[in-house]
Amino acid sequence: MRLELLHIFRNTPFGRETLTQSAFFCQQMGMPIDIYVPRESQFLMYFEHGVVTVDLDRSYLRSPDSAHDHAREVVESLEVRHSFFEPTRFTAGLPDLRSDYAFMSCPRSISDLSTKIGLGHIGSRVRAIVKQAPFPVLIPAASFTQWNRVVCFFGGSANAMIALQCAREISRRSEARLTIFTQIEKETGTLEHQLERAGLAEDLGEGRVEWLRFEDDDLRENLYAVHSDALVVAGAHGHGVAKDLVFGNKLELIQSELPNPMVIAGPSAVV
Repeated sequence: MRLELLHIFRNTPFGRETLTQSAFFCQQMGMPIDIYVPRESQFLMYFEHGVVTVDLDRSYLRSPDSAHDHAREVVESLEVRHSFFEPTRFTAGLPDLRSDYAFMSCPRSISDLSTKIGLGHIGSRVRAIVKQAPFPVLIPAASFTQWNRVVCFFGGSANAMIALQCAREISRRSEARLTIFTQIEKETGTLEHQLERAGLAEDLGEGRVEWLRFEDDDLRENLYAVHSDALVVAGAHGHGVAKDLVFGNKLELIQSELPNPMVIAGPSAVV
């Protein structure tokens, strides 16, 4: 797996903001960005357990003559190493994109118009990528937001453990403080044991990692504790195709309520 982030560039003001978010993420992580400027409205991504066909809305094909220059201006302003991906393999005329990245950036939807994105809905194609991909997916905020801390939602599930590993790696590489957010549903001793097995006991004991625990069941109210300077990391379930089975009701609430940039680690993600 290459330590690199894939970004599909949309040559619009909204696309400028999402690319700036991706470039800032790469700056924080000390990793390069690979930018794909699409010439077709579809592309394919092959994963171990299936293939995802992505249908882009027409705004991704807007003003192709200026797209590379606009994208280059953004990444160079943040002094991020970059390259432009040019597909060399095609299936039935559709470009095949590599899937060996460390991260991929997707707006909440890549097949609907950007005017619909602020509704807290993650599009079906983005869901399919999250479910299949061996990498976590960065969901940028609607406008560029800097972050200097990492908040990981952790409830003790296998998916939450994947997200925690991802959050620790982001925290380590970016030198951003890690906070663990738990809406308690199981005995806290079990959770403490899981965090201890994950190697976090010393960091928690010495205050290098903060653990926010909420015993009431009002998650919507408790989300107020997540500030705007945080990158949010959460895990996604891999069962079924309905949205409440793929992401889980809590993740649906988190991503619809919080304006923060998010990293979602699916069940196949390898950190």
